[in-house]
Amino acid sequence: MPDEGNSMLHEEIAAAPAESLTRQAQERSFHSHDGTEIFYRFWPAASAEAKGAVVLFHRGHEHGGRMAHLVDELRMPDYSFYAWDARGNGRSAGERGYAPSFAALVRDIDCFMREIAAKDGFGAQDMALIAQSFGAVLAAAWMHDYAPKLRAMVLASPAFSVKLYVPFAKEGIALWQRINGRFFVNSYVKASLLTHDPVRIASFENDPLITRPIASNILVELYQHAARIVSDARAITVPTQLLLSGSDWVVRHGPQHDFFVNLGSRVKERHVLPGFFHDTLGERDRAKALDLIRPFIEGQFASPAEAIDLKQADIAGYTRDEA
Repeated sequence: MPDEGNSMLHEEIAAAPAESLTRQAQERSFHSHDGTEIFYRFWPAASAEAKGAVVLFHRGHEHGGRMAHLVDELRMPDYSFYAWDARGNGRSAGERGYAPSFAALVRDIDCFMREIAAKDGFGAQDMALIAQSFGAVLAAAWMHDYAPKLRAMVLASPAFSVKLYVPFAKEGIALWQRINGRFFVNSYVKASLLTHDPVRIASFENDPLITRPIASNILVELYQHAARIVSDARAITVPTQLLLSGSDWVVRHGPQHDFFVNLGSRVKERHVLPGFFHDTLGERDRAKALDLIRPFIEGQFASPAEAIDLKQADIAGYTRDEA
């Protein structure tokens, strides 16, 4: 497995354009908490003054260029959009498919949001995020661990529990890592099981920046952190919309529903999209999902940001219940 170190990749993707259909992306980068250079794209709002910012987080194995289509398709021209390539993926630096820990990836998100605030002036209450699959677990963990006062969060098919079809695969990966150290697991999920969209299938199969391997430590920690976030979701109070693919071959529905039930948000929505495969936001009929996302996010920006006070939670709240 070649180690890309801290050198960013600058390969162009012919099959998966990095720019949306009409709005042009600016290419930027920043250095995260450990100096790793993270690549991201920025689409300025079409209006002179943006109403807010929407930050996109991609699936595992992918990169921000594969979320670029949402910038036009969401039809939200008055909002600025951002999409990163997570470390070890796409054009960001780092060994392919590897991060020092799950927590390091979550901290990368915090550094990314601080970068946006410093460079473009968007505070937490000026931002919403849309995250999918593995990226949705990272985003939920960031919301839980860092408690930013974000305006809204949309999670599409969060990978709280990945379907590993080999019996005891999860336990086997953890045991093998303890014995032999870190190794890489290849994803053999076919694009045709991710989406019904033939264009998305073809672009996935021909995208040179798709990273099939994922480090064993990230897989093991994904399960640990996902269980933690699902069980303690009452600590998350940001307005949240959960979109679930009805025919998902990649992740299990049970923990997704548990997360929603446990969620501490006063404003929360759950929608199951029948027949959708795992790539919810890249499905052939994704307009159905986008028609749910758009009014949810715009509605939260149109309403005054609600301050949630949890200082009394130990007396009359979820932490009291836990005691």
